[in-house]
Amino acid sequence: MTRTLAFAAQLLLAVAMGAAVPPVQAETYKMSTTIAPGVATPDTMETSIGTLKLRDGFPTPETTIKIWDNLDRSRALQAYLLAIPIVNQAGMRDSLLKFGPVNSTNVIWENLVDPKTVELTANDNTIYSFIWIDTKNGPVVVEIPPKVLGTINDFWYKWVVDVGITGPDKGEGGKYLILPPGYSGDVPDGYIVVRPTTYGMWTVFRSFLVDGKTGPGVEGVRNNLRIYPLAQADNPTPAKLVNASGIPSNFVMPTDYSFWELLNRVIQEEPPEGSDPTTLGLFASIGIEKGKPFAPDDRMKSILTDAANIGAATARALALDIRGRDAFFFPDSKSSWRLPFFGGYKFQSQPGVSNLDGAAFYYFFATGVTPAMEEKMVGRGSQYPWTALDADGNPFDGGKNYKLTLPKDIPVKDFWSIIVYDVQTRSMLQTDQSAPSVSSQNKDVKVNADGSVDVYFGPTAPEGLESNWVQTIPGKGWFTILRLYGPLEPWFDKSWRPGEIVRQD
Repeated sequence: MTRTLAFAAQLLLAVAMGAAVPPVQAETYKMSTTIAPGVATPDTMETSIGTLKLRDGFPTPETTIKIWDNLDRSRALQAYLLAIPIVNQAGMRDSLLKFGPVNSTNVIWENLVDPKTVELTANDNTIYSFIWIDTKNGPVVVEIPPKVLGTINDFWYKWVVDVGITGPDKGEGGKYLILPPGYSGDVPDGYIVVRPTTYGMWTVFRSFLVDGKTGPGVEGVRNNLRIYPLAQADNPTPAKLVNASGIPSNFVMPTDYSFWELLNRVIQEEPPEGSDPTTLGLFASIGIEKGKPFAPDDRMKSILTDAANIGAATARALALDIRGRDAFFFPDSKSSWRLPFFGGYKFQSQPGVSNLDGAAFYYFFATGVTPAMEEKMVGRGSQYPWTALDADGNPFDGGKNYKLTLPKDIPVKDFWSIIVYDVQTRSMLQTDQSAPSVSSQNKDVKVNADGSVDVYFGPTAPEGLESNWVQTIPGKGWFTILRLYGPLEPWFDKSWRPGEIVRQD
């Protein structure tokens, strides 16, 4: 009897007698070796996505379906988080186009931003100018006015160059020549040359109040801002200013399934060199690839819808309840004051290593990337400590009262402000106040005898302290940003620090 027949006979006998069936012993061949632990995959595994079954390493059809669904879901979630800056910019462009065409329109808040403008963490202390530039048809010149502070970010929301006080023109005003990606034509003298890697880009700058008035800052923009193709340099035309103050408008991107449609539009329009192969590979793996239609089937639509929901919640968790203390200004304490740039303005945990959490949080909550908002620039630039938690580490309750004390000698050359934002929209809280803020620009703000300033938050103002109060709404969450314009050395060496926001009832 052959060895195989003998084994079969023993097996039948064992089954008949109800005995346990011994495992099949592998043949021993001349080239057999011991396989190291962990190389082989078990035939059955219990995992977070259910039971996975394989036949000697080959997944069963049912397991393969689970694997593909899980792979698509995980890639879609990571693609969503990486795409937040791109879609943020796409939403910005669509909003600006409602006010006028590219390369000629400056959307300016002549009377400051108010809560009717739904815009990520905007301020009501300076005069914003928003401009969308597109170089598909050739180089574009932007003549930046003097005495402004701003930056240019590309369509992938990467920093390109600062303009104004922290830019090459140093606040004197200057002609910025923006070239298309890969431009190899002649570059004339007399310009500050900018070479972004995308056609589309956002130019934003702030003009400042003079004696509490917006007029001089607006006129400085009106009289000096020019936007025109390089081909028209001999006959430049003034920019068209459109006043957005008081006009209901939305500058916040969608976070539902339409997020993917906006992403696809940008991928089709822009050169891939602005991104990197891994990111573009993730987008391609879920059906978003340059030169190809975005046409997901019902299965993939369901996965993308689910990933958008999870992605939006993930971004909120990263922003509002991030793990660890590295994202805080005072990590060795229980202070709730957070860094705006977790990983620097390049969002890197170390050179060449992306800080994924920092980037996803920032672009979900804010707009505008520049070294001037992160690097140490004593007396210049700006700093943005912020918090969504009170002194006890709890989220702010719009129906409760809170108090913040800013110690004396607030370290700013220019001014400071506290602004309150809606957690849902990440925009100014919409209450009865046209300016949901307290600022040193307001001469009615009361200063304590010791030089400190108390700021109050709640549904009703403390009697006699209306100028030091920001209204909140019962049932609605909020967070706040402390802006320091022209921050001084005590901020950077941490010898001065804001108090925590303490619940009063």
